[in-house]
Amino acid sequence: MTNFSLSKDAADRIKFLLKKESPNSYFRISVLGGGCSGFQYDFSFSSVKNKDDIIFKDYGINYLIDETSLNFLSGSKLEFIDELGGSYFSINNPNASANCGCGTSFSI
Repeated sequence: MTNFSLSKDAADRIKFLLKKESPNSYFRISVLGGGCSGFQYDFSFSSVKNKDDIIFKDYGINYLIDETSLNFLSGSKLEFIDELGGSYFSINNPNASANCGCGTSFSI
């Protein structure tokens, strides 16, 4: 199976955000076409698990990544950054050949 992981900080933030969602919601990580570098990361919540979704479990939470997105995210790690300028999720993706300045899009 392709590997993906969360940092403890990312898991803690997702747990906090899930408390505000409907029961049995999942945190979803996707890769979409677009963005200034060709692909962009998308983070959302969903109460529906699709046929092509794979459930990952880290730090006591379940999260979804669809099979197509997982091809772009193999070996990646989701981080949660909390700095003076703001708080955000960031993916450390070893497959990306370039990232944009905002950190939400990448190219392969």
